[in-house]
Amino acid sequence: MKSWKGCLSFLSRFLSTSLVLVFMFATLAQSQSLSRQLTRPANSYNINNAFGNSFADTLQNENVATGLPDPKNVMFKSMIIPGWGQITNKQIWKVPIVYGLLGGLTWYSIDLNKKYHDYRAAFYNLNPNTPDDLRFGTTPDYLANENLESLRTNRNFLRNRRDFIYITIGLAYGLNIIDAYVFAHMRSFDVSEDLSVRTSVKPSVLASGRPGVTLSMELFKNKNAR
Repeated sequence: MKSWKGCLSFLSRFLSTSLVLVFMFATLAQSQSLSRQLTRPANSYNINNAFGNSFADTLQNENVATGLPDPKNVMFKSMIIPGWGQITNKQIWKVPIVYGLLGGLTWYSIDLNKKYHDYRAAFYNLNPNTPDDLRFGTTPDYLANENLESLRTNRNFLRNRRDFIYITIGLAYGLNIIDAYVFAHMRSFDVSEDLSVRTSVKPSVLASGRPGVTLSMELFKNKNAR
């Protein structure tokens, strides 16, 4: 029971952290895309697109124009077939890692599940307090001489370990989706060498009415950079 509660606690913390990271990267990507739209020359604007379409449509059109995949499309592909999103992102080298991780965990879970069933059957059949009806199958030969307490301990250990591996398989599947989705957003980031950062510190008034300081950072292209 304690192992199961620990697994659930770990899973909830992992999912919370992953959602925060995805939201942060998605927000940064959208902010940079909006910054590009605002810094374009005036003659490159289409009034109908600027005011008639949603911001999401603008981002999607920009991705299509630049040859970049749509992050949502990549995310759904990874949900359908693990590794598909990485292929769409042109990161095919990650596919063996994805399937190696998922395949290894799956094989390990199958092995643990088989051993758990063996110990469960042996414990049930050799326990004098349970009916002699072979409910979980016959006792494996390699467990015929085990004592009852050892069977019970190993049965519980294998069950808890198997359940934990099931959770890690789900986490690995989720990481596959998060990796593809986040990288699809990050591909649209401007990482050219002529990027500069402008910082500004201004006095402000906090919500409580007390005086404070606002720190802001702005990315922009330095025209004087070589």
